[in-house]
Amino acid sequence: MDYSPIKQALINVPENAQESTVCSIFISELLKTLGFDVMETVWQFNTGNGGNTVDYAVRKNSDGDSFIITQSNPYLLLEAKGRNINLSSNSAHYKSAVFQIKRYLLAPNCKSAQWGIITNANHIQLFRKHGKVVHPALPCLEVTPDNLDKVVSTIKHKIDCPQKALTVAIYNNKGGVGKTITTVNLAAILAMLGKRSLIVDFDPNQQDLTNSLGLKSKEDSLFAWLINKSSPAPDGLVNPCKVSPKTGTVWQFDIIASDEKLQNLPEDKLLQHINHGRLRQALEPFKFEYDYILIDSPPNWRFFSKSAVYAADVVLIPTKHNNIFSLENAATAIRRFVPQIQNERKDGGPIALPIFYNGKSITEAARLNAEQAIDKIIGTAKKDKVHPFDLTPYFYPRSTPANIDRHIFSIPSYAHIAGAAFDRIPAAYKKKGVA
Repeated sequence: MDYSPIKQALINVPENAQESTVCSIFISELLKTLGFDVMETVWQFNTGNGGNTVDYAVRKNSDGDSFIITQSNPYLLLEAKGRNINLSSNSAHYKSAVFQIKRYLLAPNCKSAQWGIITNANHIQLFRKHGKVVHPALPCLEVTPDNLDKVVSTIKHKIDCPQKALTVAIYNNKGGVGKTITTVNLAAILAMLGKRSLIVDFDPNQQDLTNSLGLKSKEDSLFAWLINKSSPAPDGLVNPCKVSPKTGTVWQFDIIASDEKLQNLPEDKLLQHINHGRLRQALEPFKFEYDYILIDSPPNWRFFSKSAVYAADVVLIPTKHNNIFSLENAATAIRRFVPQIQNERKDGGPIALPIFYNGKSITEAARLNAEQAIDKIIGTAKKDKVHPFDLTPYFYPRSTPANIDRHIFSIPSYAHIAGAAFDRIPAAYKKKGVA
């Protein structure tokens, strides 16, 4: 039977092959199939992080720049394992390999890398890096001779035609934690950094995002766009928000405002027209135009918040250090809601980003109170007899297995940010401290 070279390579890998055998037989053919030749491949690439090396780094050569000679600006990293290592999703070896590839992608010599792969010739997974965020681009897939060509073709298409945007849902099941203010000011500061951002008001009942910028909700533009799956975005759906401070510089981000039709239609009627996967599908064309797409979502777990999380690559979770319910609801989102969407999408996403404090300056006593509450939340989740879950990376992201680092990023200027909303201008444009 006439097999493709990559399929034949997979067949030739012994069942319990060690890592070196997987590399010599399978990985070399995999990289060739993905479009990289030997002069574009560096083995044991130095990541610049404490002497750590990743098994393979690759980048296409350009005129006068051979990657194997310069060994700079890698595009894709690959970490290989032996077939005797269990890389099935949620295994201990899998979690270790994911941590490893993320650490390599964020290392000093890998700043240019946009993609990472882990594989042992039984399973394979592709990860995408956007800035400092690493998230799954595909689920952890079992590979067989029957599906290998399709899996590798999918990976090649993604790395050859990358989307530009990182799609972020700003969500907490608890209200009053500053989701809308975070969305607006994040878009504003990204514009100041030269990034193109689109923000989506997907909280039609409150419409705070639309109102905070002094805009009026539309009559029926967002709803019409969502139900009409065959047509491009209608004229007037996307509106620019431009601010020109005294320096004369014009900063702009764009917004899809909410509309009255979404606000007034009961959820059961809404679900007759669209499901919560529709927003993700509708936003696909914009992912090649913008650097960031930010979705403001309501404080509940119903159609609009499910749609926002379903559409996202990552979920950004504001909390307050002095509000135990915001912390408990963040834990619920991480343990229950995000995995629920992952199971539906079956592509590994979205992932929850670490929480942050969106509140006033924190006293030492308040910080200790919050830490005690978080420690209890983490301990309860770990001891769950049905679905044990380690929340440590989401609450204490700087921690290691050997050391718990309780530092949590905080935005202490929250009061000033909220007050600036009266001017209908993002606070980041008015106050240097906010920016």
